[in-house]
Amino acid sequence: MKICKVEEIKDLIKEILKEVGSHGIILLKGDLAAGKTTFVKEFVKVLGIQVKVSSPTFSIMNEYEDSVCHYDIYQNGIDGFLQSGLFEKLDEPKYHLIEWADEKLEKILQKMGYDYMKIEIKTVNDKRGYICTHSK
Repeated sequence: MKICKVEEIKDLIKEILKEVGSHGIILLKGDLAAGKTTFVKEFVKVLGIQVKVSSPTFSIMNEYEDSVCHYDIYQNGIDGFLQSGLFEKLDEPKYHLIEWADEKLEKILQKMGYDYMKIEIKTVNDKRGYICTHSK
């Protein structure tokens, strides 16, 4: 587990980008207010994209420029995500950051042959702990 303050997260994101490459699926897991959307905000900044990032809780997906898709599947779960037709977007060569990913989504991704990185975010005092696991 890598533990860091929000202002130190950029280095972790750079490490993740080296491992993931020019595009990929990143699953974000963590309790409410653990920092999933904050991670996406910092991820977008590291890519040099200058946009306002907000959680797509009701819209399910926000797209930032033509390189990042940010999903929040909390409201409708994986079934709603599948029914929305957005699952097919995962084939696009972009970064796909999915908040509230669960084991069901992981099993579907594995069955379909998708490579992904899972990041579990835990609150550790005034910092966050990040456990990164690559599906390779």
